[in-house]
Amino acid sequence: MTINENLVRSVIEEVLKNYQFENEGAAVGIKTKAIPDTGGLTLTEGAVAEEGRKSDEVVIAVAPAFGKFQTATIIHMPHREVLRQVIAGIEEEGMKARVIRVTHTSDVAMIAHRASKLSGSGIGIGIQSKGTTVIHQKDLMQLSNLELFPQAPLLDAKVYRMIGKNAAKYAKGESPAPVPTMNDQMARPKYQAIAALLHIKETEHVVPHAKPVALDVKFS
Repeated sequence: MTINENLVRSVIEEVLKNYQFENEGAAVGIKTKAIPDTGGLTLTEGAVAEEGRKSDEVVIAVAPAFGKFQTATIIHMPHREVLRQVIAGIEEEGMKARVIRVTHTSDVAMIAHRASKLSGSGIGIGIQSKGTTVIHQKDLMQLSNLELFPQAPLLDAKVYRMIGKNAAKYAKGESPAPVPTMNDQMARPKYQAIAALLHIKETEHVVPHAKPVALDVKFS
């Protein structure tokens, strides 16, 4: 296992030597604007996250390294901005956001599913540190979902806000149209190496069997 991981790391590092960025992390050909990270996000871990009782909440579950060991997505969008937009989208629909951290896995589907299980409305959002996001519902199988956003390099502030809005609409019993996103067939080859590296770094902070914890979110 260690040998394989070291091999993957060495391959990725070699690829990254020739990896070209513009706009502080956005790949050539993709026009997503990077937002400079100036801090301003504090995530304070509290007690074990409990199952919600209120039907007007949407639970946002962030991955083990989110806002702690990593502070920005794959295109250098600060985690502060990601959370701010998702929460704003939820609140615009008259619902409330509750944020937790899941550390027993780095898989975004499992993170989102745990969020939905703890949500009073049965709707949860899972967000990996690199930006990949899923909207989940507690009655669905773990590997199913309501909406999946796998191309993290194409997710900007507007999309994250709409993700929050759609999650809130599902929580209200509505059937919204899926969030429209850009599609770039070249995004995967452009970002594959850095995505793999970020996932490895995320997985380093997984704590098997750990329970989700509540997060107190403060923006400044």
